[in-house]
Amino acid sequence: MPTKHLPVAVVGAGPYGLATAAHLKARGADQRVFGEPMDGWRSHMPAGMFLKSTPRASTIAEPAARHRLADFRTWRGLAPIDDRYPVPIAEFIDYGDWFQQSCVPEVERSAVQHIGYDHGVFRLRLDTGEEVASRAAVVATGLRPFAHVPVELAAVREAGLVSHPADHADLGVFAGRRVAVIGAGQSALESAALLHEAGAQTTLLARTDRLLFGSTPETGLPGERPLPTRARHPGSDLGPGWNLLGYSRAPWAFRHLPDSVRAQRVRTVLGPAGAWWLQERVEGPGVLLLTGHTVESAREHGGSVRLRMRGRTGELEVDHVLAATGYRVDVERLDLLDPGLRRAVRTAQGAPRLSGGFESSVPGLYFTGLSAANTFGPLLRFVCGTGFAARRISAALADGPRG
Repeated sequence: MPTKHLPVAVVGAGPYGLATAAHLKARGADQRVFGEPMDGWRSHMPAGMFLKSTPRASTIAEPAARHRLADFRTWRGLAPIDDRYPVPIAEFIDYGDWFQQSCVPEVERSAVQHIGYDHGVFRLRLDTGEEVASRAAVVATGLRPFAHVPVELAAVREAGLVSHPADHADLGVFAGRRVAVIGAGQSALESAALLHEAGAQTTLLARTDRLLFGSTPETGLPGERPLPTRARHPGSDLGPGWNLLGYSRAPWAFRHLPDSVRAQRVRTVLGPAGAWWLQERVEGPGVLLLTGHTVESAREHGGSVRLRMRGRTGELEVDHVLAATGYRVDVERLDLLDPGLRRAVRTAQGAPRLSGGFESSVPGLYFTGLSAANTFGPLLRFVCGTGFAARRISAALADGPRG
């Protein structure tokens, strides 16, 4: 039988889980927070990568706004930075650890293995064997459960010849091997650059005819741009432009768009494209670019992978395929939720339908981070969405679940 009973359990200790816990704490909520801090970034993102978002948009939110990335750098004695500074993942992980130790030191480094639901109470089973009962649960499990690999690669994936970037903390293991990277977004482009720099023979396969990259910032800070430019393309956490300003400032309005429109915009706003600082690393000598190519099938051939493609190069043989094909939210892939609980969550194209307070159709069950992007828009794909999400969730929990 469960030994604890509390109002709120936060499941996950990445940026969204930590921000939610910090806001709940500020409201005096009785909560427990479970997970290894920043583990998704530490264990499931390749070393050497940089964040696509600017430093200003890479801050984990807390109510007092005294634990920004800029504050961390000051604490460390580092120089100030601006929008032309790509944030290294190692620095961001260190920042997340500092945020956790400063704002949510009570995080319990236990993994939640199962969440059941019985008569309005969530039953959490931890890897320690403890069971916890809670009236509300916030699911902040990050990206990894939703890593997408195309069905065309399923057979060779079972043979261990295909992986997703989320499977790797170090792409240096592919040094000296032939690797095909599939995709045209930030993850694919940066993975291709890292593989080449690690000594792999790298080929990038993209359906699009032309790779896209962001524009180099004209100035270090948006306010330094000429006034006419700012009027035409106002700055925002997601980048310059009136549409991006809308997605940044009014994610609550995004929720009222039709399902198909929301899904399409979450998938296409700011992508597939790479950051401005990636272009010379990808388009320079070293990475073979095969644009206008679509993989139709893959089969094992003597321990390697033979890809058949639609495009001017009909076939390619490599030692490994890295499917940098993004993430697709699907509640059915959240194995820690009891099957009956998963079925009770109303969805739209696999993603949970959420209230204005991030609550699902199951009273007391909340989703945040990428899981909430199909409801609130592309802001929730980035760290800069932690403030909006944490404020809404903490306010909703203060009012109590709808049930």
